[in-house]
Amino acid sequence: MQTRTLGGTDLNLSVIGLGTWAIGGGDWAFGWGDQDDDQAIAAIKRAVDLGVNWIDTAAIYGLGKSETLVGKAVASLPSGDRPLIATKCGRTNAGDGKVGKSLKRDSVISECEASLQRLQVDCIDLYQMHWPQPDDEIEEGWSTLVDLKQQGKVRHIGVSNHNVSQLQRLQRIHPVASLQPPYSMISSEVEAEILPFCGQQNIGVVAYSPMGKGLLTGGFDLARASSLSANDHRSRDPRFQSPQLEINLEFVEGLNRIATELGWTVAELAIAWVLRRSEVTSAIVGARRPEQIEQTAIAGTRVMSDDSTSEIQHLLSRRSEALDSLDGIEQARV
Repeated sequence: MQTRTLGGTDLNLSVIGLGTWAIGGGDWAFGWGDQDDDQAIAAIKRAVDLGVNWIDTAAIYGLGKSETLVGKAVASLPSGDRPLIATKCGRTNAGDGKVGKSLKRDSVISECEASLQRLQVDCIDLYQMHWPQPDDEIEEGWSTLVDLKQQGKVRHIGVSNHNVSQLQRLQRIHPVASLQPPYSMISSEVEAEILPFCGQQNIGVVAYSPMGKGLLTGGFDLARASSLSANDHRSRDPRFQSPQLEINLEFVEGLNRIATELGWTVAELAIAWVLRRSEVTSAIVGARRPEQIEQTAIAGTRVMSDDSTSEIQHLLSRRSEALDSLDGIEQARV
């Protein structure tokens, strides 16, 4: 497993980080369907066995359930084997499975204390503001994270889902250690401005959803998409619905041909694509069961060649043309 240093911090992260969004279950607005808790804990332990040295979670995942499972799994490991933990604040439990938004000082402090208890740790290795919402509260939230760092509650502070102008606002208060954006072959908007800015400012990037929430694993098809449960938020995502789904699956067929020639899987190809960027420290790879991380951890040894990159760019151009044609059809119907 390769490792890279996160920005200007002393955190040396494995290039594969374990994502725990899905293990929070389906009993909240952005759940991933039902989840077996024992399998989730086993997946965390297996990830550590395979060389993954950090876990990404958030207070809102499963309304605290994900953090609780991470805490149980990590506490059961020998102290010398325990991974680094990154979690987030700013998304709150609004009741009935709904999500609230607050970066007010009291709310952030309360969230941090609750996360420390659920994770069963005295200090969080990387604490992040989950979303820049409400926007007019990001300075208050960030200043609170600075205070938590000074108090020793957290080691390093970063953000998730922030744009360049928001990063600049926060940088005036305290250096931003890291940014966590969505980044994959089919969600590459960060390449235009955000990744170059982070590279210039020495802000570490930990990319989430590098496999497009499962679309880029090679194991997704029409039948699986149609069987997504109502408590799996992907059932409401246009990329998992016709007509975008058929275009995405055709794109994956092309990826499969490239991956087969390399002796890789489509999932490995998707992760290596994200890691090809020098600004990216690590790709966050979700797993609900041990066998899932067993299939993807090997991507931490893969290096994308220029030839493969060019082939994928060609496939991406064809996908963009197909999606653009859908826009034309919709406009013609209006």
